[in-house]
Amino acid sequence: MNSSFSNVRKLTITSLLVAVAVVGSTISFPVGPSKCAPVQHMVNVLCAVLLSSYYGVGAAFSASVLRNLLGLGSVLAFPGSMWGAFLSTYLYKRTHNILYALIGEVFGTGILGGLTAYPIAILFLGQSAGQVAFYVYVIPFLISTIGGSLLAGILLYALRTSGALSHIEQTLR
Repeated sequence: MNSSFSNVRKLTITSLLVAVAVVGSTISFPVGPSKCAPVQHMVNVLCAVLLSSYYGVGAAFSASVLRNLLGLGSVLAFPGSMWGAFLSTYLYKRTHNILYALIGEVFGTGILGGLTAYPIAILFLGQSAGQVAFYVYVIPFLISTIGGSLLAGILLYALRTSGALSHIEQTLR
């Protein structure tokens, strides 16, 4: 298959998943200082399994930019979604195991993203964000990413059981 045609397909899938993440972020709920948007984390795992880390991190960044421009997210969307997308893809590409993609998303977003959010919150949200403990962002990020990862897991295991996942993966190679 022509490499450029494959890249166009991947870019198209990425764009669709960014749209799903942005529209899905209308379904969010506040937990502490952050807005939990589980659909973003579902998209991260889907990108990890179907695409590569370039597309996954690019989709997370693009969705975060659009969510912020539309008032659907906060600056804290960046560290969580991008760490989760990267680590989810990294673990999936190493193991080809959906469970590891889910673990990568949860650890990347919940722990790494939550800890990275602290200095970003101080820088962009002001000194009052610095008055809270550095780990305060971990809990809301974990709540959001666990919900989205469960959604992704259910969808991916259903696709794998039906045989559709292997067909999609072959199409995108």
